Amino acid sequence: MGRGVRSFMMAAWLGWQIESNWTDPFLFAVYSVVKPVAGAAILVVMYAIISQGDFASPVFAYIFLGNAFYIYVGSVMTGISWAVVMDREQYKMLKYIYVAPVHIPSYLYGRGVARFLTGSVSVLVTIVVGVLFFHLPLDLGAVNWPLFAGAMLVGVVMLAMMGLVLAGVTMITAHQVWFVGDAVAAALFLFSGAIFPLDILPAWLRPIGFAMPLTYWLELIRRSLIGPVADAFPTLAGLDNGQLFGILIGLTIVFAGLGSLVFRLCDHRARERGLIDWSTSY
Repeated sequence: MGRGVRSFMMAAWLGWQIESNWTDPFLFAVYSVVKPVAGAAILVVMYAIISQGDFASPVFAYIFLGNAFYIYVGSVMTGISWAVVMDREQYKMLKYIYVAPVHIPSYLYGRGVARFLTGSVSVLVTIVVGVLFFHLPLDLGAVNWPLFAGAMLVGVVMLAMMGLVLAGVTMITAHQVWFVGDAVAAALFLFSGAIFPLDILPAWLRPIGFAMPLTYWLELIRRSLIGPVADAFPTLAGLDNGQLFGILIGLTIVFAGLGSLVFRLCDHRARERGLIDWSTSY
């Protein structure tokens, strides 16, 4: 336990240094603000064209918050899997980390912390823009803060477990899969109900969405922030907050077991085949 905590803290500090040292603090701050605003603007423009600018509709709040909090999916999963590529291919330090007294999964979780922090800034900026310019109906006094905190805590653990799966796969594949975190996040965007209810998917695709913990996590986030608006959509209306939370915890446990198993198998294969110091950056 002590080694895991030390590995996590050290990796979190290291990850932040790597993520934030490519430019001066002012430019980094500007980038952290402009990037999420530009991403949200794409969604807002598409919605404005389709709905003829009806930003007062509950549909807008539904998709805006779903899109905002989905930033965490790419940030956390990519942060954890990208650490393998960076340490093995660019810095060529992964083999030294392996022979050090470091708990590797805890180290990878720590490396994902920096992406989580930058993702949090992006989410916050996106929501502020929505409230100030597009009348997002977010009343801080009406927010269900215990539900929000609980959903965020379980959700971050769930995303870390999914990231560990991707880190294991990255361990035994070539440098060209550096985009695996973003690719998986983009694929799951369709099945998570991030910007539209799962009801509009073909019937044979809906089970994929209902099997994803992201679906229940985003629904809980919406209900905690704008409860009456989120309840207006029928997909999960038959489930109360307690049931949604129970499903989310259950699926998180499943993905925790899957992440641990996949990473162990991939880690064993990487050791056996000498892939820990395998550089494929050509």
